[in-house]
Amino acid sequence: MNLLPAAEQLELVAAATDFLQTRMPIEEIRRRADADSAVDTSVWTEGAELGFLSLGLAEEYGGAGQSFDDEALLFVELGRHLATGPFLASTLGARIAAFSGDEQLCRRIASGQARVGTAQLRGDGSVTSGGFKGTFDLIDTAGCSHLLLVTRHGSALVAAEQFGETTVLDCVDPGTRLATATVTAGEVTHWLPERADSTWLRAVVLSSAFLAGLADGAAALATEHAKTRIQFGRPIGVNQAIKHMCSDMAVRTEAAFTQVCFAAVCLASHRHDAPAQALAARTVAANAAIDNGANGIHVHGGMGYTYEHNAHLYLERAHVYRHLFAEPSEVLAELLAQDLAQDGVAA
Repeated sequence: MNLLPAAEQLELVAAATDFLQTRMPIEEIRRRADADSAVDTSVWTEGAELGFLSLGLAEEYGGAGQSFDDEALLFVELGRHLATGPFLASTLGARIAAFSGDEQLCRRIASGQARVGTAQLRGDGSVTSGGFKGTFDLIDTAGCSHLLLVTRHGSALVAAEQFGETTVLDCVDPGTRLATATVTAGEVTHWLPERADSTWLRAVVLSSAFLAGLADGAAALATEHAKTRIQFGRPIGVNQAIKHMCSDMAVRTEAAFTQVCFAAVCLASHRHDAPAQALAARTVAANAAIDNGANGIHVHGGMGYTYEHNAHLYLERAHVYRHLFAEPSEVLAELLAQDLAQDGVAA
């Protein structure tokens, strides 16, 4: 199995990189820190027009009909450049709308005219085809017409107004907007069973891809600093402690990227071990993003902690994404319960 990106995939990554660097630079995170939404509406629409939200959608829904591993590569790039906005929820939401037969909503989401935020159940409550209730964390929901609820047995799209009055919360990441709301009886407008499209697994793999991108971005920033920061007449990267730290960051990044790619291929090809590989991707990528983010700050020294520097942003975003759709302890416990060796599958 060849896991190296093809020429067409490299072109996709290059196009995404160019857009993110020019239209969604990391500096925008601080500039929009006090805005209701972390992403400008016109920039969001431009990204949608480039196909960022519809890459894996069938052509009849206005998508490009690309494979799932293409989507994973795109989300690696989004993470590498600390992209803001509900890319993950909108990508999955458009797919749910398409599978539910709502072509109009699907096209509105794919074109950027409508956004989908994330609602994640915390504690007691339920989400079924018949409705939802409980207390929810609301992530990047400003300006969204619908919210995405992902569970192990199925995923739903619901109208944003059903969450009523929300309480805005402070978020560790200035590029993410966080709120909470309690719903006693909510109506599900679009429901897609997990057996029909594996939305939960898609969410796990794509969020893992974003985490792998964060790990890579943090490693690249730290390595560049180690090469250019001069102390006592030489780059700090020649010191063994810094050199080993950067090497470890590179190894973690490669492990995360490889596992994410493999998980995406397994899911796209409907392999029996796709769930296990998705769990492995989340575990490896989350650990890489957290450790690289922390080590990147250490490499930068005191200025890595300052608000004006970018180093800490990777760690803060990693802490948000590692809790999406499943808690780290749950993912690890389920992964350890998998009998991969018996199936002859390498973790």
